[in-house]
Amino acid sequence: MGCIISPMSKPRRSTALPPLDGTLFSVKPRKVVPQEFVLDAISPVSPYTRPMFGCLAVYVKDKIVFILRDKRENTADNGVWLATTEQHHESLRREFPNLRSVQVFGKEVTAWQVLPADAPDFEMAALRACELVLAGDPRIGKVPGTRQASGSGPTKAPQSLGRAKAQRGRGTQ
Repeated sequence: MGCIISPMSKPRRSTALPPLDGTLFSVKPRKVVPQEFVLDAISPVSPYTRPMFGCLAVYVKDKIVFILRDKRENTADNGVWLATTEQHHESLRREFPNLRSVQVFGKEVTAWQVLPADAPDFEMAALRACELVLAGDPRIGKVPGTRQASGSGPTKAPQSLGRAKAQRGRGTQ
């Protein structure tokens, strides 16, 4: 008796053989953490990290405190970026003479201030900034999403078309 093939049957896929070296999964090499000593220094407050601007943002609780940067281009901004506000620049510069605004944003003064990696006192200054974070210094750290008022007033999120129509329909009844 012959074999009847159902019109609904699917052809079998050929399965690939595992690689000859014995590995089943290819593992992407991890990126090197720039200025990893900073994370070690603030480890008592359980920091966590997220990628940001092609760098590594460092958070403590609900605040971003640092960005660690070590890139091949625009090397002047490599180092430890401090999340702060303009009102704290002067007092922070007294403690960190090499502190300056991040240049990559193209503004003369930015809220982000950098301890440049090429400064002679870089590691000492970065560790001092870590001490300030451990002490809860209010000059370092910002809750993401909070920005200084720009004077343009609050903006309202756009409504979806369906919701706007539904609200108009209710008002005419």
